[in-house]
Amino acid sequence: MVSDGGVRYDAAMTIPENLRYTSYHEWARLGENGIAIGITDFAQEALGDVVFVDLPTIGSVLNVGDKLGEVESTKSVSEVYAPITGTVIAINEALGSAPETINTDPYGEGWFCVIEPTDEDGFAALLDAAAYTELTDH
Repeated sequence: MVSDGGVRYDAAMTIPENLRYTSYHEWARLGENGIAIGITDFAQEALGDVVFVDLPTIGSVLNVGDKLGEVESTKSVSEVYAPITGTVIAINEALGSAPETINTDPYGEGWFCVIEPTDEDGFAALLDAAAYTELTDH
């Protein structure tokens, strides 16, 4: 495994070190206005070509582990779970017309939503990049 500029490379999979992760392959990025949520490079690779995304509604209150949305690919349909507890304050409407963005830029433009957390410790409790790397190295 090689590290370059904070991103770890394992084959074609990337695991940015500035994010937190879940064992269900969601990522979380702490920002000024909340915590952005998406699925990892590992997850999008396993899914294949993403063709549809079901996002939560702004104002939805989610608890850790609640269904946040769904991702439909040419291979399957997978649920996405909330990694933190809070209120959805933004969604990535661009995914409605360009769901394939999840495949091409899972950690950037492929984000799903932003959650305003109600539990400040929830983010810190998620897996760091090293722990997520261990989880995905079978």
